Amino acid sequence: MTYSLMIHGGAGAIRAPERFSESLRRIVEAGAGMLACGAAALDVVARCVSMLEDDPLYNAGRGAVLNADGAAFCDASIMDGRDLSAGAVAGVRGPRNPVLLARLVMEKTPHVLVIGEGAESLGRAHGLVFEDEAYFVTPERLAQLARAKARHETSLDHAPNAHGKLGTVGAVARDQSGNLAAATSTGGLVNQMSGRVGDSPVIGAGVYADNASCAISCTGVGEQFLRTSLARTAAFFVESQGLTAEAAAQEAIAYLVRKVNGSGGLIVVDRNGRCGAARSTPGLLMASAQDGRIIVGTEGESIS
Repeated sequence: MTYSLMIHGGAGAIRAPERFSESLRRIVEAGAGMLACGAAALDVVARCVSMLEDDPLYNAGRGAVLNADGAAFCDASIMDGRDLSAGAVAGVRGPRNPVLLARLVMEKTPHVLVIGEGAESLGRAHGLVFEDEAYFVTPERLAQLARAKARHETSLDHAPNAHGKLGTVGAVARDQSGNLAAATSTGGLVNQMSGRVGDSPVIGAGVYADNASCAISCTGVGEQFLRTSLARTAAFFVESQGLTAEAAAQEAIAYLVRKVNGSGGLIVVDRNGRCGAARSTPGLLMASAQDGRIIVGTEGESIS
């Protein structure tokens, strides 16, 4: 059996996408190495998203954007295509790797989505690594917040005038046993109001995995993905209409634009291990590993 893996680092107006090439390659190669050795898709997406969260280049974990109060609050989710098990957290502050906290929700509680202090307490009870505020509040993010406040706006991390990259990170995988998994993580929107939650921790909106169809991770304006249940919509195209990963991705983005003029992108690995991606933004940072071939670039444009 073969394996497949895709990761993304956000969609939008990507300035100098080559800045991300080394990081994306390192992370996708690490995940591909795990899959080649027989690792489960669930473990691989958790590892890849943790690595994305550790890199301040991306809007998740260490690099999470700041809200209107100047704080970094994170959302994350993970889903197992074998039995639709899922875990998610929203509005958490301090965990080094929010995706691992989401996995704790999935594996250690009967719940799917846990927010705020309750989720943080769960993480501490199970020895999850937490960092102090200074770990998350980087000079780049402080400057980015100041610009957003001066314009009286919220913005995606990769918005044209955000002076950085956009939105979310994620990973989708099919392992050698044919099982699928997906994970998504984000810091949200620059200068968002306190308490705002987007699509990333919502199963069926920002993430989805089902062995009967595909594994999906989304990135973009969360409210638009929430209103269209976009991840589940893409999975429906695979399961019920027989579309490939690429065709389903394109159809899902067309639906997003048609219904809500949506801005963002998504990555897909289908039940047969085929990879696909689409976006309505100028670019999508991503990397894939399929049939032993590593590709790193923006959707539609290779950068290495």
